[in-house]
Amino acid sequence: MVKRSLQASLTGIQEAKRAFARKGWTQDNLAAEVNLKTRQPIWRFFSGRPVERHTFIEICLILELNWREIATNPPAEFLGLEEYTQPSVLDIDTLVQQVRSQRFDKIQDQCGILQLLDISRPVAIDDIYINVNILESIASLQYLEITDLQNLDPKEFDRFGLGEADQKQIPGTQAVETYSKLRVLGKPGVGKTTFLQHLAIQCNQSTFVANQVPIFITLRNFAEESKITSEFSLLKYIRQEFLTSGIFDPSVIEILLNAGRVLLLLDGMDEVLNQQSNAVLSEIRRFSEKYHKNRLVSSCRTASQKLRLRGFTDVEIAPFTSDQIRAFAQKWFVAFSKTNIQDGQAQSVQFIQKLDLAKNWQFRQLVVTPLFLHLGCWVFHDQEKFPTKRTDFYKQGLDLLLGKWDEARGIERDEVYRGFLLPQKLKLLSQIAAATFEQGHYFFEQRVVEQYISDYIQNLTNEPIDAESLQIESEAALRAIEAQHGLLAERARGIFSFSYLAFQEYFTARKIVASYNLEAFGQALSGLVSHITDPHWREIFLLTATMLRSADSLVQLMKQQIDTLVAQGASCFGGSPSD
Repeated sequence: MVKRSLQASLTGIQEAKRAFARKGWTQDNLAAEVNLKTRQPIWRFFSGRPVERHTFIEICLILELNWREIATNPPAEFLGLEEYTQPSVLDIDTLVQQVRSQRFDKIQDQCGILQLLDISRPVAIDDIYINVNILESIASLQYLEITDLQNLDPKEFDRFGLGEADQKQIPGTQAVETYSKLRVLGKPGVGKTTFLQHLAIQCNQSTFVANQVPIFITLRNFAEESKITSEFSLLKYIRQEFLTSGIFDPSVIEILLNAGRVLLLLDGMDEVLNQQSNAVLSEIRRFSEKYHKNRLVSSCRTASQKLRLRGFTDVEIAPFTSDQIRAFAQKWFVAFSKTNIQDGQAQSVQFIQKLDLAKNWQFRQLVVTPLFLHLGCWVFHDQEKFPTKRTDFYKQGLDLLLGKWDEARGIERDEVYRGFLLPQKLKLLSQIAAATFEQGHYFFEQRVVEQYISDYIQNLTNEPIDAESLQIESEAALRAIEAQHGLLAERARGIFSFSYLAFQEYFTARKIVASYNLEAFGQALSGLVSHITDPHWREIFLLTATMLRSADSLVQLMKQQIDTLVAQGASCFGGSPSD
């Protein structure tokens, strides 16, 4: 019978202590490397007392020792972990297929169904998923001068740095095949989680890396369970996953990992709370280095890319192309048609035809991500047209980004900017939008937007805040707005903008309408009409008029401004307006 515990011999203890000294660690350090809750097993190991078999072997591996040379009377009939690493090709292929078969239903249930926002029934991922493209260069890491960006046409603005026609894109699955350790970045709602679920399903159905076992882990769940046990161990978490599929032998996962036969999908690095993120990242690093033969793919919001992973290649999901928008719309309307497939296809054609109309170009700029494209399809599905009041559509989109999207998925994020309530966030964003748009700036330097945030924070309190604390808070608020909501985006190093021009215009109009008293409101409207000849302000006029309960006062001021301009023009030619 195989012994369940092992103990070190006297000579083994001496050899282990020398290896331990070379590491320069404490017993607590070694316990952490072995993923133990306490250092008691380490103490027992160095004291020559019995230690659980797998823990004994793991300690020896960490110390780079042969466990058979350290143990007292090592059992001849027991194969150590290092002897599992080189099974015959036939044996490992058979094991992979057995595990895939036992895990098939679990993966299909875990990753094969999507619950779309505000849709009462789930939909199969294959019925809605569109293959994504990947950008191999991260726009926010490039160095540019802000003067290079200020002259962009409004219709070029939203796609800048996010997949222009001349920027190389590759299919998502090609990126996974090319890089064995990949981190997929993207803004909120671009489909990062769905992409990882798609990979799991494709692997599960043997259409992608059929010689590997797919394992999908939501890092938020891993962090929460690890916090309860005070032990951040991906290996033990996966063992528990395997138990739910009827795989009770704990050595199976290590055989697969040592043979490089696992496709590990780690979703939502940015969804882990700050107090747990270091422990989670350390465990991912340790795991990926120890089991380096396997294929690992993680996902993270672009703004949280500071959470670096050594050895991982960062790529970014590209916005949808026109062909992808068309394909998604067709799948969406067929999946949710109230009648039949033909009607769904017909409605998708109507959707694309109306989306391509010149008057709807603002909608077209927004629906380049699955989240906003789903919202656009959903609104069109009910009304068979796009909203006459674009402000309603923008408000729904902002509600998603400011909380509803995370809330629907049960995600809790760290709140770092002074516990702002939603009205305060809206007011801050409105002030930033109005100030920058008034200056004609679609792009602005980080120090400029941080100063706007600092001024707003200072005005919230009657007590003075020292300059250093205010700087730290304003920078944290900027990063939170970018990471949590995706409303501000770093387009190049130190250069920010609103993620969509439509949102900058919406918030600018909102600032005008929300002026706090009659005098300020009058001044805001007067300031607006002073731009009546500037085509860049056309959308602000339309949005403001839509938001006002009555646009009479705005129309009157516009007429007065036009009359004044006409009079000035006439005087230049020596005549009068009536001439």
